[in-house]
Amino acid sequence: QVQLVESGGGLVQAGGPLRLSCAASGSIFSINNMGWYRQAPGKQRELVAHITSSDSTNYADSVKGRFTISRDNAKNTVYLQMNSLKPEDSAVYYCKADKITTERGQVLYNYWGQGTQVTVSS
Repeated sequence: QVQLVESGGGLVQAGGPLRLSCAASGSIFSINNMGWYRQAPGKQRELVAHITSSDSTNYADSVKGRFTISRDNAKNTVYLQMNSLKPEDSAVYYCKADKITTERGQVLYNYWGQGTQVTVSS
């Protein structure tokens, strides 16, 4: 059973940092692109940051210069370092793997984690 589990969320004051982690577990052979998304109450889920298997990255304009996405392929983990947090960054943050190939050859597309809450107080 493949799982994506986010961690690192919590309550932080404006201007502070948080680091989110998303660890994939199970019989995984490979994961290609991964991304962090967020959804605030009453709003649509939006892309925050994305990283390819070759470590090419892109970011939402609202987080450029403040957030950094990275990955550790040996650990099947993707990170989101968030600095200079603002109240408008408050949301549930989700990680997604675009394509997971299991050791048995099963291919899973658009695989989501359960999310972690980030709350930034002013």
